Formats: sequence, C-alpha cells, structure tokens
Amino acid sequence: MARRLSGAPVAKALTDKLVLQVCALKERGVIPALALVRIGARSEDLSYERSIAARAQKVGVAVQSIKLSASCAQSELLHTLERINHNPTVHGCLVFRPLPPSISEATVCAALGAAKDVDGITPQSLAGVFEGQAVGYPPCTAEAVMCLLRYYGYDLGGADVTVVGRSLVVGRPLALMLQASDATVTLCHSKTRDLSFHCKHADVLIAATGQRGLIGAQSVRSGQTVVDVGATWDAKHGHLVGDVAYDEVEPLVAAVTPVPGGVGSITTSVLVKHVVEAARRAAEDGRVAR
Repeated sequence: MARRLSGAPVAKALTDKLVLQVCALKERGVIPALALVRIGARSEDLSYERSIAARAQKVGVAVQSIKLSASCAQSELLHTLERINHNPTVHGCLVFRPLPPSISEATVCAALGAAKDVDGITPQSLAGVFEGQAVGYPPCTAEAVMCLLRYYGYDLGGADVTVVGRSLVVGRPLALMLQASDATVTLCHSKTRDLSFHCKHADVLIAATGQRGLIGAQSVRSGQTVVDVGATWDAKHGHLVGDVAYDEVEPLVAAVTPVPGGVGSITTSVLVKHVVEAARRAAEDGRVAR
C-alpha cells in the first residue's frame, strides 16, 4: 500500500508559521491584506473565494472582495487594478480567472504590479521564477507542490522528476523550481512520444494536465512518488478526480497524493503565505500605511 501524501498537515504547518508572522507584523502596525477581484459569480470562483477567506481568517489576514459585473468592460477592470496597485493598505491581489472573452487576459496580467502579484500571473513574476529572483511570487499551485515535497522530506538533489503538463500556471514554473532544487527534470506534454516511458523513468512523477485519469498503471512503477495536481469535476459521481487513476496507481507506487485532499488543499495556504510575505516586504521598503 502506497504512502498517502495528504495536504492537510502541510497546510496546517504553513498556517501555524503564518499566524506567528502575522502577529509580528501587527505588532509593527502592519495588517496584511488581500484584494480579491471577481467578475460575475461563477460557482467555482465563489467556492474558491470562500476557501481563501476561511484560510486568511485563520491566519489573521484581512480580505477585501471586489465584485465586478459579468458584463464589465476591460477598462473598468484595469482601473480597479490601478487603484489596488496604488493602495498601500493592500499587499496582495488575486484576479479570478478565466476572464470573460471580451477581456484580454495578457493585458490584465501585465497591469497588476508585481509586488502585489501573489498568484504569479504577471510577466515579472514569471521572469523572477525563471531567473531565481524574488520578484513577485511563483504561481501558488506550483509552490504548493514544492511545499508538499519538502514537508514529506523529499531530497530532490539529483532526483529524476517528470512533470506532465506545460502550462504557465503549474508545469513550466514548477519545472524551474524543481531545477532550482537540483532535480533533473523532464517536462512532458500532449505531444510527447511514449509518455509512459518518461513517466516510468522518474523517481517523482507529477501530473498537471487537467486530463482525467491520464496516468494509469501503465505509466508507473514500484518505488515512485506520484503527485497529482489535476482536479476535474466528475458530474456523474459528484466529486473531484485527478489526472491519476488513483485506484490503479496506489497499489503499485511508494507514495501518492489523493484528489481531493492533496495539493489543492495547500494552495490557499500558499496564497496567504504570499500575502504575508508581501506585507513584510512592503514594511521593510516603507511602502505600507500605518
């Protein structure tokens, strides 16, 4: 039976540290604050907003919800981000995506100041990941994977890691973060030939494609650690499923993350961590209102 790599203890450990950090900031007169910018009222966005608010409350981070109509113009959203960029009482901003087709996501991502980009969407933040510099913050889900591996004691130095999925949200930034930890990384995607070969070769296999059940018994071997980042809603059975066919893979590998209850449960803690870090940086730079 594989070791079950649950996200809950990882999230708790992060939260416990953040509570202490927020207390220290408040003693200096700094209250970390996050702005959530939501267009319309998609059920997925509302659910994520509730989970963020709950995690932030546990830590002591203030949350400001900014709700724009589903028909809002791009100019209104850009004006909202401009106000946030210049508001010293707000340290981080999350824009719920995907955006409506009438709004350019690239334009919106570029409009947010990197110092307040706690979800790793700006070109500056992604460049910071590429260069290994503390500019902005990496995408939360990618960092959540790193937090999980560190918590469970994985030494990535020299390890062969295969990442399946090359999105800017997870796959590509995660590959860079793994390389920064001295792992040897293979980045696969939908056009990779003989995907199973690359998956089986890895010491650590990370699936981040959003393709339900892509990784099955044919793609794993004994001794591996499998991290499932995928999360697709199974309407027939009424629950989330991952990229990994858990029932097939679990008896064969050394360790595996569940869906739900794995990487996804760490992501909001990482987001709040970025807000606290942004507040600390702002305080050190003298950019906060007191």
